[in-house]
Amino acid sequence: MSLDANRWGEVTGDLLDQPVEVIVNPWNRNVIPWWLLLPQGVSGAIKRHGGPAPFRELARMGAIPAGEARVTGAGRLPYRAIIHVAGLNLCWRSSLEIVRSCVVSALALARQRGYESIAFPLIGAGTGGLNPGKVAEAMRDACTESRFPGRIVLVRRPGKS
Repeated sequence: MSLDANRWGEVTGDLLDQPVEVIVNPWNRNVIPWWLLLPQGVSGAIKRHGGPAPFRELARMGAIPAGEARVTGAGRLPYRAIIHVAGLNLCWRSSLEIVRSCVVSALALARQRGYESIAFPLIGAGTGGLNPGKVAEAMRDACTESRFPGRIVLVRRPGKS
């Protein structure tokens, strides 16, 4: 099975500029309190533009096992929600298996909640240390196998090939 162009797209740009209902935040596992961390990348952009409310909400949920997902409000961002995925293991590294699990978990939550569109960054290609091309391929494969009926956008930052 493959993803058709109406359901799948890859773009280069900013995750926070995507016209979707929900975005995905590759987060740590909530083992370290959010207020002790200096969020960078996607998490930093969400905090700068959306405020700390999503992270406070997420902190109340406790530790997130690697590869799993949790949903919070979007703070001041124009989305219906943010789906946070635990894309790192306890050593602050990722793997293609964790990436696939994150995608499957996020899409399952999106489907359960009735969201019609979702945007993902490259999970594990920043702090996680994975090759962006291999991450994109693993994410595309996980989306292909998903039962999520809506539109999926994979957002690459400029310079991440």
